[in-house]
Amino acid sequence: MRTPGEDEDLALGFLFTEGVVQRADQVQAVHYLSENVLLLDIAASVAVDAARLTRHVFTSSSCGVCGKASLEAVQTVSCYYPRPHYPLFSRDVLFRLPHLLRQRQTTFETTGGLHASALFDATGQLVLLREDVGRHNATDKVLGAALRQGEELPLRHYLLLVSGRASFELVQKAAMAGVPCLAAVGAPSHLAVEMAQNSGMTLVGFLREERCNIYSHPERIT
Repeated sequence: MRTPGEDEDLALGFLFTEGVVQRADQVQAVHYLSENVLLLDIAASVAVDAARLTRHVFTSSSCGVCGKASLEAVQTVSCYYPRPHYPLFSRDVLFRLPHLLRQRQTTFETTGGLHASALFDATGQLVLLREDVGRHNATDKVLGAALRQGEELPLRHYLLLVSGRASFELVQKAAMAGVPCLAAVGAPSHLAVEMAQNSGMTLVGFLREERCNIYSHPERIT
């Protein structure tokens, strides 16, 4: 289940956060077979464990690790670890981000029913934003768009802001891309906090009305 639009971003971001591909150029062609069917040709050099994906697909548009066979099945390991104390985000910049996010949520203004995920730099400049009915899809879209636009991995210069709560899977997706800071306007889950701590990621929750809670690696917030 997804909101139509930016489908190539969604497909590439999904393959990346599932650990199937590591770079945009590993997807050699994209074919639209129908309105709701997208076929991606992956380079022959990419080893794909199709059986693992069939049994234990990590992501969905639902919440957290619902329906997963085991926690181990969603423990995709990123090869990136954020640089300690980098980048630094001032609280003044941090508190402005939810308003900037809402200003750019054009489809949300029309429907009132979509989530958003966005990359910001340390000055509060919006780099990329994508919307979708699913929080996980929105994040896949924004990471896929970053890859397609040539952003160099890891994305260690940015903060990822999500419009809902911070689930385990959103932390996992951010970690796959080497994002050092994840902020959410809602609450994080216990597993999200645990994974952020272990991944060296700063996790911020309840970011609204010029206040927030910092759950892990607070040294990046000044």
